[in-house]
Amino acid sequence: MDSTVPGAIAAAIPQEAITVAVMIALAEDIGARDLTAELLPARQSAKATIISREAAVLCGTPWAKECFHQLDPDIDIHWAAREGESVQPGQTLCEIHGNTRAMLTAERCALNFLQALSATATITRQYVAAIAGTGAQIYDTRKTLPGLRLAQKYAVTVGGGQNQRMGLYDGILIKENHIAAAGSIEAALQAAQDLAAGSEISIQIEVENLSQLEAALDSGARLILLDNFSLQGLRDAVKLARKRAVLEASGGISLDNVRDIALTGVDRISIGSLTKNLMAIDLSMRFTAQP
Repeated sequence: MDSTVPGAIAAAIPQEAITVAVMIALAEDIGARDLTAELLPARQSAKATIISREAAVLCGTPWAKECFHQLDPDIDIHWAAREGESVQPGQTLCEIHGNTRAMLTAERCALNFLQALSATATITRQYVAAIAGTGAQIYDTRKTLPGLRLAQKYAVTVGGGQNQRMGLYDGILIKENHIAAAGSIEAALQAAQDLAAGSEISIQIEVENLSQLEAALDSGARLILLDNFSLQGLRDAVKLARKRAVLEASGGISLDNVRDIALTGVDRISIGSLTKNLMAIDLSMRFTAQP
């Protein structure tokens, strides 16, 4: 079995992470036994397909495959659509052959992974398309479903977006509460610079107005989050920064305004709704025959 899954994620997801996520999902769903599946003969085999009910970007196939194979490694899955491919309503995504009980027991967890991760990949691609040609990039946040951060951040990359830090351990983001606790922007940035000295740890600071932006720039900030700035405020921030720092817009962003935000000249746009406001893609698994 491959040690990683396909995709553009900067740090590829270990197969172990997929295995553990699926184990937890199956244990949550099955408990001691699948009572309904036991209505069918233990050795019966069947054939099924998974189809899309709506247009989407397919994502999550490694997790879906793992759901079936943890229950029966002999189940055969043939994918008719590739990870990251745009699919249409009524399109067959895969054909599955194998033990009927195992297929039925794995069905819901497999679809849950596919529906959720395809949702993130799909909306991310829409945002990426909306700002095409502007020079800005779409980024995710840490606003992910508990336990599914790696999977959701992977889905963002499948949709063409970029990953922020994975967690609290691989980057510094100084927000308003950190600034308040430290006493000032200058004090918070100095502490961060001391902590990260000699390392490649990124330091980002959040500002809420131009005065704070100027203070951050004067204190050596090189990655600055512009929180809930108006369009004119973003333009003014870009002018004030004069390329001295990477500027990231965040807050109140939608498909309706994201291109206008990108055209202000900011470098990055981070969007929490990519991973926290999921509208699951409608998928369905249907048994077609008994081999």
